[in-house]
Amino acid sequence: MNSMNLLEKYGTVTAPSEITIQRKLPGPIERIWDYLTDSDLRRQWLASGIMPSEPGGTFELVWRNDELTDGAEARPEGFPEEQRMTSEIVLFEAPHRLAFTWPPRGEVSIELKAIGSDVLLTLIHKRISDRKNMTMVGAGWHMHLDILAAKTEGRKPEPFWQGWQRLRDEYERLIPQ
Repeated sequence: MNSMNLLEKYGTVTAPSEITIQRKLPGPIERIWDYLTDSDLRRQWLASGIMPSEPGGTFELVWRNDELTDGAEARPEGFPEEQRMTSEIVLFEAPHRLAFTWPPRGEVSIELKAIGSDVLLTLIHKRISDRKNMTMVGAGWHMHLDILAAKTEGRKPEPFWQGWQRLRDEYERLIPQ
């Protein structure tokens, strides 16, 4: 059995304060790398922002989740129309490995591995502050990666906020107390 058959539907808690999520995406690997690092492509599934290619370089991620999918839907209470976060590149090894800070103390690493004509994306979000944030972060990454998969496969993604709320409830049940 190869690693593509072992993918979990949900992210998993792989260490205290750490979630790992994997997705199989259609290659080639350079195409998926562009979806991670090019602001215009990344904005279609996550957040815009010009990303430097050198460790130590800073950049701003700008989320506009209402624009990720078609259709008007209600944004959950407490979420602004736009969110911004300044991050720093920790690792940039095109087209295989990317890592950046997630303030105030977290870090996100993404590894891409070509497997035939597909790409295995492994995302690890470390140092999540508490269980409540693990639930929200798990649901958020899960939904954003589902949109990435839909976009790269030429499918229409599920509405963002509807999917995020469903996933938040599912991660609430899945993440240990």
